[in-house]
Order: sequence, then C-alpha cells, then structure tokens
Amino acid sequence: MNTSMSDGAAELLRAMAPLLRIRPEIEDFCRFGGSWDSPHAPLGQGFAQFHIVTRGACIIDRPGREPITLAAGDILLLPHGDSHVVRSRLAGVRRPIASEFRNGVRDRSTSGAEQDTELLCGRLVFEADERNPLLSALPDEIVIRTADAPVMERFRRLLTDIRDELDGGLAGSEIVASDFARALFVLMLRDHLTTTAIDDGALSLLRDRTTARVVLAVLADLPREWTLDEMATIAVTSRASLIRSFRRHGGTSPMAFLSDLRLTIARQRLAGTSDPIAKIAADVGYTSESALSKAILRRFGLRPGALRVAEASV
Repeated sequence: MNTSMSDGAAELLRAMAPLLRIRPEIEDFCRFGGSWDSPHAPLGQGFAQFHIVTRGACIIDRPGREPITLAAGDILLLPHGDSHVVRSRLAGVRRPIASEFRNGVRDRSTSGAEQDTELLCGRLVFEADERNPLLSALPDEIVIRTADAPVMERFRRLLTDIRDELDGGLAGSEIVASDFARALFVLMLRDHLTTTAIDDGALSLLRDRTTARVVLAVLADLPREWTLDEMATIAVTSRASLIRSFRRHGGTSPMAFLSDLRLTIARQRLAGTSDPIAKIAADVGYTSESALSKAILRRFGLRPGALRVAEASV
C-alpha cells in the first residue's frame, strides 16, 4: 500500500472518530400524497437534519441553491442544519398536513389523494464538541443513493428495519429505530468521508498527511492571522511543496482554502445562529464586520443580514 495514502487515511480516521458520536432523533414519519410542502427551520450549531425516503420521491429546496431530487432509498444529510423545504414534485394547491404522536414520533399525513411518498425525518445531535474540526469541514449536504448499488445492501437493510419498527408502532419502537439510525448514519458518514471526490475541500485535504496537518490546525484556530510560512512550518515542509500538495489534493492554494473555509463557516453561522455579525467576523478571522460583509457580498451576492434573512425565510 502506498505509504502516503495510508498516512492520509489514518489522519482522516483520527479526525473523524469524535464526529461519529452522534445521537439520532427520529421526529417525523411522513406519508404524503398529492401536492404538499413541509418547511424546516435552521437548527444551529451541533445539529444536522436528515430525510430518508422509503417510498416515492420528493424535492428539497434551499435558498440560493439548486433543488435536490430524492427517490426511494435516498438518504439526505444536511450537516449544518440549514433551513429548507421538503416538497412534492407536483404543482398545485398544497394539501394540509395532519399530525399525531405515536410512541414519541410524530405521524404526519395528507388526505384526499393517494399517499405515494413516505419519509423518515429527524435530526442528529453531534455529541462531540460542536467545534470539532471535521464537523465544520463537512459539505452543505451529503446524499447517499442506495437503490441501485449492490454495495449499499447494508444501508437498505437498516432502512427497512427503521421503517418496520416505526410502522409497527410497538412499545419502544422509537428507541430501536434510533439505534438503527445511529448505525445507519455512522456508516453514511464513514462512506462519504472515505470516498469523497477531490473537490470536497477540507475532506479531500485530510486524506494527505501534509495538508491534513494544516487543515486541522487552521480549523482549531480560525481567527489567527495565518501566513503561508506558518502553514509550511506546521506541515513540516517548504512553502513550495505545501502549495503543490494543496493543488494536488484540493485543487486550491493554502490561502484560498483559508478564505473559502472562513466564508463557508461564516455562512453556516449566519444561517444557523443569531450571533451578531461582528462576533461571527471575529470568530472566523475577519478584522471587522465590514470586511466580512464585503467578502460575503462578493461570494454569495448578498450582505450578511440579507443572507441571514434569506436562509431563515424558508
């Protein structure tokens, strides 16, 4: 085995281990038909939202992003708990959604049309420190599509077990389903983190020993006024070698990675917390609220306040 690949995998697994301490909370078992939509507010730091499609299909809408279509067997994880709307593929007048609680899980359903879509919805509580570096580095969404891939049989078995427990409505079913969900999402995160494409930023960089040292150091001290020389010292390499490593494994330069990471985390904080913009600016390494505002405007086309409103308006 290639030594650098083995070292990179070890770095990634060490960083990943605290993140896999998660507590799933299955909140909704949904049976929908016709035209419908279900808004979800942002959850804030330390939480993720998930949707598991056990039958039918749906669409996920989020402010400023392309819609995501999910089909039966698909699992969506929103690691930063962003606001979003789950909706039907059908247009027209939205049908009302009725709710009732059964064994600690909310049963939600539409009436007046064939119920052709089933969803399990809930949240993950990351029991590790919410500032865990890998949590900040996760992308805005992770989608696992289990329907066609033979290697996904373990995912499909867990999906079936979760659905059967909740559908059966026996005493303690929500506890059993949550245990299955915990196993499901540990497998899901592990699969994503160990097979991520190179354009997934920090996760790709964590696979290489040299760049991983820099990524973890930066995430642990984001406000620091980082220089390329400091990064090279932490990576135990030269500036030129560090730049080459970042280009090869992440398709970016060390300083561009730093800028992208700061803006990504700033957007997450704007969407998921009520923290003052000045505090967010200081926490992610900007010298002033004005400096962050200008950078957010260049990247996302909105001022921080307007971006926060847009994220919360779903």
